[in-house]
Amino acid sequence: MDTSLASTSPLGLLRPQLRSVGVTGTNGKTTTTSMVAAIVAAADETSARATTLGTWVGEQQLSADVSMVAFRELLLSAIGRGVRTLAVETTSKALAAGFAQHWPADVGVFTNLTHDHLDVHGSPEAYLAAKAQLFMTIPASGAVVLNLADPCSALLDEVVPAGVRRLGYVVGGVHADCASLPLQLRAHRVQASVSGTRFEVSGGHGFEALAGRYELRAVGAVHVQNALGAALATAFLGYHPDAIRQGLRSFAGVPGRFDVVSEQPLVVVDYAHTPDALARTLVEARGLLTSPRGQLWCVFGCGGDKDPSKRPEMGRVADQHADVVVLTNDNPRSEDPERILDAIESGCAASRRAVWHREADRRAAIHHAVARAAATDCVVVAGRGHEAQQLLATGPVAFSDREVAREAVRAARMLPCPLR
Repeated sequence: MDTSLASTSPLGLLRPQLRSVGVTGTNGKTTTTSMVAAIVAAADETSARATTLGTWVGEQQLSADVSMVAFRELLLSAIGRGVRTLAVETTSKALAAGFAQHWPADVGVFTNLTHDHLDVHGSPEAYLAAKAQLFMTIPASGAVVLNLADPCSALLDEVVPAGVRRLGYVVGGVHADCASLPLQLRAHRVQASVSGTRFEVSGGHGFEALAGRYELRAVGAVHVQNALGAALATAFLGYHPDAIRQGLRSFAGVPGRFDVVSEQPLVVVDYAHTPDALARTLVEARGLLTSPRGQLWCVFGCGGDKDPSKRPEMGRVADQHADVVVLTNDNPRSEDPERILDAIESGCAASRRAVWHREADRRAAIHHAVARAAATDCVVVAGRGHEAQQLLATGPVAFSDREVAREAVRAARMLPCPLR
């Protein structure tokens, strides 16, 4: 968001009319924010949300913009339509520019922190400090919702003002650094399939009513931690457990976030563009293979004019987790695409586990993988997710991974057999 307009926008006059849930972290922000909105809608209230994909009141998208002008228009529309609770995805860039000072959240949710945006912030410490701005401005009547599997939660806890309630959630085990923080929700027995995700929740410290079995339409175990964060945030605001369960169950997922576009072969489009996110996505995808002979394909690249330090690590992660890697352009922007691909390959130059192919043309790369994948294989197209344009040195061109993947599936079905 362009916070340069915040000082001239009377946001303070609008804030008392809305409760706000702010969500930050490296991965899962958009999904968690959208889950909060889905829970609000399930409670028979009009929802409103602002994410990196745009702004919505109910099912009406007001803007694809993420500026402060669009945010103020969202606030006015939400208030006019009787919205009580606003869900806001807060990026590190917006927070570093002072967004939380202009619009403090009543509840702050932390998803995780991994390698990203070092080109913007300069260091992991500065990146975390930007995220911390959300939690430093929570009012004493509010709460912070922390992922206790991430050691950064313990660091964020140190900057939360006195009187703010701490709420913790975890999938699996609590990190040792977070052992002293309160734990309200723990998920276990997670089962993911192409039809959705199921898991059990144990609840405590006043949130026992949230315990039980949950079902998500969204595919992928990674969504479980997002669901726990959304559940705790909305429960703190007084939403009934039935509305929370219904909202999570009805939520179909965010376009481009572990987005299943075909089942045979399984083709998944995902926004994963950091080493940690790519590793999680590939592990998730391998867990969905139904045949021991099934292979995992990964089509990906790295963006130009962005943090170059993660490129070799992305290559190492792809080689470690995929069976076949198809290296291709992401959004090269002004950089030489071939040099970006060279940097990615340097991460596994000494020894390779996977079979590698290099095809700079992204459409050709996606078609290559889908045409050669067997019905029991899985093809993950990673890095761009929902994006509708590819950014080249010559300018933006229309390009949707989701649409090209569907196009490739249709073309492959016309072939007599896979080409591999």
